[in-house]
Formats: sequence, C-alpha cells, structure tokens
Amino acid sequence: MKPDFSKNADALIPAIIQDATTLKVLMLGFMNEEAFETTQKLKKVTFYSRSKKRLWTKGEESGNFLNVNSIHLDCDRDSLLIYVHPEGPTCHKGSDTCWDEKNENPLTFLIELEQIIAQRKKANDQDSYVASLFRKGINKMAQKVGEEAVETVIEAKDNNDGLFLDESADLLFHYLILLQAKGFSLEDVVQTLTLRKK
Repeated sequence: MKPDFSKNADALIPAIIQDATTLKVLMLGFMNEEAFETTQKLKKVTFYSRSKKRLWTKGEESGNFLNVNSIHLDCDRDSLLIYVHPEGPTCHKGSDTCWDEKNENPLTFLIELEQIIAQRKKANDQDSYVASLFRKGINKMAQKVGEEAVETVIEAKDNNDGLFLDESADLLFHYLILLQAKGFSLEDVVQTLTLRKK
C-alpha cells in the first residue's frame, strides 16, 4: 500500500525515523512521492528538503546515512515510520538524535553480546574463552551456568552489592552461551514469558 500524498496541499507527509536496534527516535523529516520512491530504491532515507526545494538523501554530504530496515505506513496512509540502521550521528549538529539524546538502550547490549558470542563460536579462536566452552560441549556449558547460579545465590545472601552484580553478570553471560548452544536466543525466552502473561 502506498502513502496518500494528496491529503496535503504541498504533497508532503511526515516520516518519523527510528533506530531499528535501540528503538530511539532519531529525527523527523518530510517526503513527497519521489522521496518515498527513492528511499525504497536506494534503501537509504531520502527526504524532500523544504528549504532547499529538492530531494536530499540523509548523509549525502556527511556520510551519516540512514540505512532502511523497514517502512511502515500509518492507518490514514499520511505518515511514515521508518526503522533504520544509522551510520554515525543523525543530527547535522553532530548529536545522535535531533533532540540531542544519546542513541542507546541498555537492553540492546544483550543483543550485541549474543552476536559477539555467535561470532566467537564461529571463529573457533583457540584463545577465546567462549570458543573453548563450545569445544568442550553442552555438559561443560550447563555446568558453568550451575556454578554461576550457586555463586549468585551465595552473594545474594551477603551484603556486598558489587560481588552480587559481578556474579549476576557471570550467570547471565554463561546462560547466553548455553542458549546459543541449544539453538535459542533471548528472544525465544521472551516469547515464552510473553505466552505466560495473563
């Protein structure tokens, strides 16, 4: 389904740009039909500049492109939500977003960590601790999760918050390794928890 550009006299519709990973809103721009088609073709966000009176692909001068992940049309077909993978800061003033916010979400680090674990598993580096666990097999990985769980419980009963957080981090790290060994990800666990929601 295509946007309806005829609703506005200037044939422009707003396009909200959101990071596909962090889910942070990066900027707002406007598109006419040609900008929308160019965005689809190039897979890089292209706006119609109201000041320059021409199309401009975000990043054409700075190199900070907004690579399109997916495009969504609202229910009235007169605004767009575009998920992107940004290359560098989005704002022309150098900040991550046009609202001078950091483009980060602490929980997305877990996704990055899963990717790092997968890379180290695949690389099978002899010096990599992660790769060594995969070489030793599922029993060793499960054992490590058990050990870290016991250590976390022990630290939970004491009053040293730093040690408790250290052991919690070790437990989560080893659990992510075990999940990958079983062919699953955190997303699968979240889906299972979601199904339990009543």
